[in-house]
Amino acid sequence: MRIDRRNVLRAMLAGSLVQFVGAGTRAQDNQFPIVGDDGKPVPNMRVPSQLSIDGLPGVIYAGARSGDVLIVEFTDFNCPYCRRAAADIDALLRRDRNLRLALVNVASLSVGSVQAAKVEQAVLKHYGPVRAYEFHRKLFARRGMNDGLAALQIVQDMKLDRAKVEAEADGNIVNSVVRHHRALADALAFNATPSFIIGSTGMLGYPGPKALARMVAEMRKCDRPACG
Repeated sequence: MRIDRRNVLRAMLAGSLVQFVGAGTRAQDNQFPIVGDDGKPVPNMRVPSQLSIDGLPGVIYAGARSGDVLIVEFTDFNCPYCRRAAADIDALLRRDRNLRLALVNVASLSVGSVQAAKVEQAVLKHYGPVRAYEFHRKLFARRGMNDGLAALQIVQDMKLDRAKVEAEADGNIVNSVVRHHRALADALAFNATPSFIIGSTGMLGYPGPKALARMVAEMRKCDRPACG
């Protein structure tokens, strides 16, 4: 089955790829013997090249501009494991100057998650990826549920233009970007947050900071998250 990369996001929004890709990933669970920090196997599968994040609008990049390893994280602002991963991955980026991070906000757990994701996209549009990543970390660092009001308070704390961000967050362009992110996660059968793509391998759930760092090291040795 051939999928035109130029039309893939449009097809995902129509739902035509979900069944196809979901069946493919289930058949390839645990492509590599990846083990998390808790000693349990990490469900993983090959990601079809047609469903990469290339061309996906609204991706937030952080870390090295031309890093030798890219971690793609699919996250939600109300996911407790995502909260823990946000701090761990930021620490990893600070230690590893050749690592690059791409953030895709799935916004699937609540209406508040969607609201916060829209605010993040508005910050990205008006202030760029550096400030958007700062916003991302600050929102995850606060306690309690995250929603539009909490997100806008972070915007205000960062001394950004709250009214401008709020107006952008309510617009059709941001709404479309948030739907595209959710559609890609659905098409990849990423039914857990956080989920990750490293190389051509997708992983469900957070494996922990040691396991993630180990996968990055393995990618540098053999271009796979596990070389064994």
